[in-house]
Formats: sequence, structure tokens, C-alpha cells
Amino acid sequence: MLENLIFCLNATIPVFLLMILGMLFMKFKIFDENFVKKMNAFVFKIALPVLVFKDLYQEDFYQVWDTKYVLYCFLTTAASIAIVSGISFLLKDKSVQGEFIQVSYRSSAAILGITLVQNIYGNAGMTPLMIIGSVPLYNIMAVIVLSFFKPEREPLDKKLLLKTGKGIATNPIIMGIVFGLLWSLVQIPVPPIIDKTVESVARIATPLGLMAMGASFDIKKALSSIRIAGLSTFLKLIGLVCLFVPAAVALGFREDKLAAALIMCGSPTTVSCYVMAKNMGHDGTLTSSTVMLTTFLSAFTLTLWLFILKSLNFL
Repeated sequence: MLENLIFCLNATIPVFLLMILGMLFMKFKIFDENFVKKMNAFVFKIALPVLVFKDLYQEDFYQVWDTKYVLYCFLTTAASIAIVSGISFLLKDKSVQGEFIQVSYRSSAAILGITLVQNIYGNAGMTPLMIIGSVPLYNIMAVIVLSFFKPEREPLDKKLLLKTGKGIATNPIIMGIVFGLLWSLVQIPVPPIIDKTVESVARIATPLGLMAMGASFDIKKALSSIRIAGLSTFLKLIGLVCLFVPAAVALGFREDKLAAALIMCGSPTTVSCYVMAKNMGHDGTLTSSTVMLTTFLSAFTLTLWLFILKSLNFL
């Protein structure tokens, strides 16, 4: 258990340190508001789409395909979104509804999933299938949710639907997903020069996004939304795990498949939530608070879930 705790801490503490670096750079005037705004735009329009594209085009669909498992991941993701969306209508402050939905279901499934499963089993195992089943839906629904549930709501009419539809179709993240899936399905070979370039751009998405989030973090605003952030953190790290990991066990998924399912349900909220929220007209305070809370607490909750599953000989 101590080994798992140390591993989880090694995965999460660097995330905090990058946020703190962003805060310090802002405090000492190395960053300013204009620079942070441009950095957020770069991550949203270039780095994140490239990261999503890279995660998908590298997967060999035909070699690892398991319809039952992919369907489980897809339906679990869809059900998670439906549950947290229903809960969001109970919030008094409807201006944070879109942010609440996104941060409550959207995991660091790709990056943390591959790292954790590799640490346990020596390879990525079934994590690529989990990514195929969940990550495209994560991103597509995030764009839809953030488009429809903006702080300043417009009347739901034909004009808004067309505007939202156009925004979804031209969203950089959606375009990254579409091109990544097509590339993987057609199995076009990628020259090493292109592959290394894509890898380099994708690698800067997370650190830049984290520093931008730290630079924009407002402690007073964060404390004002701490109750809602606490609720979304509970749903992200505990609630969804209790609902859907037992279902995975009942369906007969074990070892790397079950570990990937646990990451899908109970890993911390991904930093890309903040970048998308800020660039789609949302305040971002609830998102940054939840990212920080889930990132810190997941070191302990994931360790506990791993310990329980290992004790029951499911991993």
C-alpha cells in the first residue's frame, strides 16, 4: 500500500508544483494577464488538439479491440455524464452548471491511465481501449455542455442551436479527435520526423495549461465556490467509482482492464477542463478549484481503491 501511495504522490505532486510555479511567475511579474490569456489560447487551439490527436492516432484499433470492454467504457462515461448533469440542476448558482458537469465526470484518463497501468503490469494493457471508449466522448460532451450551459444563457432557439452546432463542429478538440480516429482507422504510417514533432507539441499541453491555471488562480473566488468544488470532488473520486467499478467486476473485467476502468471513473479532473472552460466563456474558478482538490486527494483515494481491489484478488 505504501508503494502505491508513493507512486500516486509522484504522479500528483508535480501537478501541484506546476500550478504553484504559475502563481509565483504571476506574483513576480514574469507572467502578466495578457501573456496568460495568450498561453491559454495556444493550449486550447494547438497543444490540446495535438495531444488528443496523438493519443488516438497511435492506437491500433484492430489489434486490441474488445467490443464488450469498449461498450462498458462508453456506456459508463455516458451514464456518468447523465448523472452529474441531473445533479447540476439542483445547484442554486446556475452560472457554474456547465463547469460543474465537466469537472465531475472528466478524468485524466489518458495520461494517468497509461502511467498507472504500466507501473502495475509493465505495459499499457487495456488502457488504449479505455481511451477509445471514453476520451472522445469526454471531449465531445465537454464542448456540448460548455456551449449550452454558459453563464449568460441565451434563449434556446434555432439561432442558438445553429451557433452551438457550428461551435462544436469547429472546436479544435473535436477536430483533433476526428483526425486522430480517422488516422488510426486508416493506419497511415507516420514518418519519425512528424511523429517527434507531434510528440513535442503534445508534451507541452499539460505543463503550460497547469501554469496558466496557477497564474489565473484566485484564492478568494476559490473559497467562495468550495462547497460546490467539494461536491464535484466527491463525485469524481468516490461516487462514480462506487457506482461503476462494481459493474466492471460483475462483467468479469480483471487486472489491467479493471485498473483502467478504475482510472476512468476515479482519477483526478484533467487540467484541460480549465483551458476549455476559460476559452468557452466560463469563469473557470470552480474548475481550477476542483482540479486542485481532485489532484491532491486522488493520491490517497486511488491508493485506497487499488488496495481494496488487490486485497480482493481482482488486480
